[in-house]
Amino acid sequence: MTDRICILGGGGFVGRRLASELAGRGHIVRVPTRKKSLRHPLIGCEGIDMVQVDIHQPETLLTLTQGCKAVINLVGILNEAGSDGSGFRRAHVELTQKVIRACEQNSVPRLLHMSALHANADKGPSQYLFSKGEAQNLVATASQHGLATSWFCPSIIYGPGDSFFNRFAGLLRIAPVFPLACPNARFAPIHVDDVVRAFVLSLDDADTIGHGYNLCGPDVYTLQQLVEYTARTCGMKRWVIGLNDKLSALQARMLGLIPGKPMSYDNYLSLSVDSVCAEDFPQRFGTPARLEDIVPTYLCKQ
Repeated sequence: MTDRICILGGGGFVGRRLASELAGRGHIVRVPTRKKSLRHPLIGCEGIDMVQVDIHQPETLLTLTQGCKAVINLVGILNEAGSDGSGFRRAHVELTQKVIRACEQNSVPRLLHMSALHANADKGPSQYLFSKGEAQNLVATASQHGLATSWFCPSIIYGPGDSFFNRFAGLLRIAPVFPLACPNARFAPIHVDDVVRAFVLSLDDADTIGHGYNLCGPDVYTLQQLVEYTARTCGMKRWVIGLNDKLSALQARMLGLIPGKPMSYDNYLSLSVDSVCAEDFPQRFGTPARLEDIVPTYLCKQ
């Protein structure tokens, strides 16, 4: 009997890789999306069923999760339309509540949840980290009440099609002098395939139930080092100027007024916490890739 798995957020960067991997292992993968496009890379893929629905509707979630072996929630936003925290709460906390309820009502045996490194509902410095922390607590509590949950807290995730290195590469192309907010913020970037492997291996590993895992790559870099590395990899000579704290906050507030919010003040607050792990990558999930072995294979190749 083929197992059915529902991936919320399955149309995104991580979700596409995870859906393809699970389908390749013989699962039927249900991927809800707000807007179904014939150009989406998952359309027509064997074993993947894309459906256009509003996942925030409880009755829709009940239908989506019915008969599923597992539900995987990858939904997350880095910025909200407004600035009062309601957008973060809707995407992270309220949706997670509805997902847990749907899993319980449909007796779904497994829930995997994408959290964030240093998510904290008690003292998260940003609405992003605070709301992610609230959602993580909900998932952990659900595990204590019979739903087999696991949650994952990655640093910056990179790989072909990422919105980190590719975005900086695009900005560097038009800015020979690049003023950079929060240049000393630290990251331990993790390859998307390493994150996907952690999710896949956890599905049938009972020892991971009730546990969360921090996912970091093997090396730590400052944001300025990563931006300068991006420029070198793309063969661009650029002057990256690190801004002090006051100018960083000012830049974040100004960019937050631009449609699309290339950066926001909430992002600035998130960057006050280094996105690094206190421990090594969990051995049960294998050995994480080195950034220098992966990024040059895809960055600035088109």
